[in-house]
Amino acid sequence: MAGLGANSDVVVKLDDGHLNNSLGSPVQAGMYFRGHIKGGMRPGKKVLVMGIVDHNPKSFAISLTCGDSEDPPADVAIELKVVFTNQQVFRNSCISGESDEENLAFPYFPFVPDQPFRMEILCQQPCFRVLVDGHHLFDFYHRIQTLSAIDSIKISGDLQITKLG
Repeated sequence: MAGLGANSDVVVKLDDGHLNNSLGSPVQAGMYFRGHIKGGMRPGKKVLVMGIVDHNPKSFAISLTCGDSEDPPADVAIELKVVFTNQQVFRNSCISGESDEENLAFPYFPFVPDQPFRMEILCQQPCFRVLVDGHHLFDFYHRIQTLSAIDSIKISGDLQITKLG
C-alpha cells in the first residue's frame, strides 16, 4: 500500500500520539485517526484519503477542522459522515458549537463494504468539492472564511486508511 511521500502536505498523528509521515501498511481508523495539514487549506489545495471500507461497516466520518482541540471542541469546516445501514451521506459543519447537519440524496452510493475508495476534498474559492473515485459527489460552501485556519483532518469509523496526502 502506498504511503505518504516526503513532500506531503499532511502529517499523520495516530491516536497514540505517534507522528509519522508514512502509512507503510493500512491503518485501522475504527478508533480515531488525525493528521495535520501543513499551512492549512487554500484554494487549489486538496486532501486525498484512500482507504478500504470494512467488511461489515456501520459508518465512518472524515472531518477537516481548525486544530484538534477537544475542550473546547475545534471548529469543523466540513464533516462527511457515511452511514451504511440506509446508505446515507451526511455533511456538516460546526462553528462555535453551532451545528448544521444536512442529509444528502445521491443518485448512487459510492461506498461498498470490503472495497477500496479514493476521496478527494478540493478546496476552491467558494466551496469544498468532494469527489469519490473520480466522480463529483457534492460541493460544500465554506462556512469558515479563514481557510488557512483549517489545518487538521480527523477520521474515524469502519475503514482502513491506505493513503493520506
